[in-house]
Amino acid sequence: MAMSSMMLALVLAVSSCVLSALPAAADDARGRTLFNFCAQCHGSEGAGNPAIEAPSIAGLPAWYVDAQLKKFKSGGRGYHADDAGGLRMRPMATWLKTDADIAAVAAYVAALPASRPEPTLAGGDAARGEALYATCTACHGADAAGNEQLFSPPLRHASDWYLLAQLRKFQSGIRGANPADTTGALMRPFSLTLADEQAMRDVVAYILSRPQ
Repeated sequence: MAMSSMMLALVLAVSSCVLSALPAAADDARGRTLFNFCAQCHGSEGAGNPAIEAPSIAGLPAWYVDAQLKKFKSGGRGYHADDAGGLRMRPMATWLKTDADIAAVAAYVAALPASRPEPTLAGGDAARGEALYATCTACHGADAAGNEQLFSPPLRHASDWYLLAQLRKFQSGIRGANPADTTGALMRPFSLTLADEQAMRDVVAYILSRPQ
């Protein structure tokens, strides 16, 4: 009798584990299916394509991907006439019909192995960039690993051209000036502390010099 009870308990425990894994497996399959659409620009491994302003996204935290997709979908980001990359991205986000779809894609992207894209920029001085990056540490951290509580994404695995492009957009108001983009608005004043293009390139060079 005791053995039968033990066997029953074991069967129930295994069944519980299997059943609890089913939703996760379904979400992963859904995320993979939906990501096939994203892969047309970002690549099957999420490595990006600078020719069409599609950044590397593999390994970005799910909370950040989720938030940005919702911004694009609502018009908080990708609305500006001079934001070619953002305007291209917005209809892609709109294609995701529900928050559950967005969450599934975000989780799939987060699970992709992160790797540092090949550098494409020249002329940045990482040593000078270290001093300039000091103001960024409050949100993005000294190791550029980001901070979810402050809505600050990790930067270490970003494409260098993309980081430079976003700094330009924040400085010009293409990004971070929309009242609907409250977290972007937090970033814009920091971008304005960088005096010129050289300063932006120096900061990018320093960020990408950080250990992965």
